[in-house]
Amino acid sequence: MSDGGPVSGGVQTGAGSSWSASWSEDDLEDGQIDLSDFHAVVPAGGAGTRLWPLSRSDRPKFLLDLTGRGRTLLQSTWDRLQPLADADRTLVVTGRLHADAVAAQLPELPDANILREPCQRDSAAAIGLAAAVLVRRNPDAVLGSFAADHNISGRDDFESSVEEAVVTARRGFVVTIGIAPSHPATGFGYIRLGKRLRLQGAPNARRVVQFKEKPDARTASAYLSTGDYRWNGGMFVARADVLLELLALHAPVLHAGLQRIADAWDTPQRDTVLEEQWSALPSIAIDHAVAEPAAEEGRVAVVPATFGWDDVGDFSSLAELLPADVDMPKILGDPDLVITEGVAGGLVVPGNDRVVALLGVDDLVVVDTPDALMVTTRARAQEVKKLVERAKEAGLKVV
Repeated sequence: MSDGGPVSGGVQTGAGSSWSASWSEDDLEDGQIDLSDFHAVVPAGGAGTRLWPLSRSDRPKFLLDLTGRGRTLLQSTWDRLQPLADADRTLVVTGRLHADAVAAQLPELPDANILREPCQRDSAAAIGLAAAVLVRRNPDAVLGSFAADHNISGRDDFESSVEEAVVTARRGFVVTIGIAPSHPATGFGYIRLGKRLRLQGAPNARRVVQFKEKPDARTASAYLSTGDYRWNGGMFVARADVLLELLALHAPVLHAGLQRIADAWDTPQRDTVLEEQWSALPSIAIDHAVAEPAAEEGRVAVVPATFGWDDVGDFSSLAELLPADVDMPKILGDPDLVITEGVAGGLVVPGNDRVVALLGVDDLVVVDTPDALMVTTRARAQEVKKLVERAKEAGLKVV
């Protein structure tokens, strides 16, 4: 892979690429980055099984207030994106089961901007569908994909990173936003940073050398010691037409199906074509379908970010987001329902209007809901999804 190429007069793209653009004053408006072509895409799917029994298949984690601030993760994502893309330039891709709840939580979102999936088909299909619909509405659209269920702090830094990503995406790059690792995590993928692109309007943008799968602890520590790696938080920014071009190149079956669906999207045949095509689409993550092969061709860039980020992946990470007195358990819900004695750490979710009493136990996770009580330790919080599998096997209607 070449680290060369122009820095302000265009982008060096891979073989077969048909699009490139040069930097222009159009990127700036009154000294600010012009985002009039930017569209926010929010994939809102998954069941969040590691947060069971709080999160259920009909009430996934993005529909829940998991920080006690009065806003769900989806609503917080909306709040974060509105300064960058207004309601008309925001799309949510979600399952039919959750579409009504999404509409209720986001009343300003136009119904035409809720893209309803008949069944789950992973992020490449969801983001690809948004790209295919967007490019028909605006051939010059730049889209940014941001998960509905992540927690982010540092609003100004987030907005600055997205602005740099948009400027970089206009050059034909697929751009990811790299999260500064706070510890040698083994549950995240990593991005290896390459040379700076030296783009005007995106001073921090760099080439991506390689995406790395989730490493073991020793490898993750080695990554951190170099300073050349960032966590892959799954945030991608690209021109819609460039994303579709890369899907056609690296995932042609998926691309063909999405094109057929998008051609019928604004016609009376939408539902019929969607039913016929969607279930046959390959189920693959956008990382594998586009980002990884495009990185090998030198077509992926990264904006290293400085904002705080958490994917709220389990109860242990959820506990980190909640306030508590030193050595006391974190509480999500009514603290008057929790009684403790000789207890250190842990997380308690009193969601059943009854008292939860803990004596002489440390780092427990106790989640009490009307139809299920779950108890584990923070150390084994990642394994909660095994209980969901057991409940399904037993035919219990609690998932």
